[in-house]
Amino acid sequence: MGFRIECRALGDVVVLVPDVFEDERGYFMETFHADKFRELGLPGDFVQDNQSFSRKGVVRGLHFQWDPPMAKLMRVVAGSAFLVAVDIRKNSPTRGKWFGIEASPENRRLVWAPAGFARGVCVTSELALIQYKCTAVYNPNGEAGIRFDDPDLGIEWPEMDRYILSDKDRTAMTWAEWLASPLSESFTL
Repeated sequence: MGFRIECRALGDVVVLVPDVFEDERGYFMETFHADKFRELGLPGDFVQDNQSFSRKGVVRGLHFQWDPPMAKLMRVVAGSAFLVAVDIRKNSPTRGKWFGIEASPENRRLVWAPAGFARGVCVTSELALIQYKCTAVYNPNGEAGIRFDDPDLGIEWPEMDRYILSDKDRTAMTWAEWLASPLSESFTL
């Protein structure tokens, strides 16, 4: 059992596909294995697991944390969702660029987005359960967000009748506000 890197995007975002053992009972797969991740050049030290359950049209993000810097391994356990990573690193040649992929239990895609990326999800099925493995413990005083629909980013979100957002995500800063923030200078390669 192991993992295959399906693609790399924006230099450091990785889409992984796990090996799957299937028979008449169903299937079995590893969703994380520290040694196998390290063999692929990915971190194997996660300190917090999170889970979200949302209905169709819910957008969570674009979130990032700087204190301490947080990377995430994201996967959809039930339903389907569009997973997005936006490069916010100061000296990156892909700064302000985004990557997105539809993930579900059927396609078994896992998305690794390192620190220095803002991450978001949009639920595309009636309901979805999403799990996140995090490399840092959540700190509400060291995190922020960028508006998911900022035209300067141009993210091509799945079309919905309406998007459902938290107040925090609805009032998140724009990409221009992020670039003007002194904090944006600390996100370097």
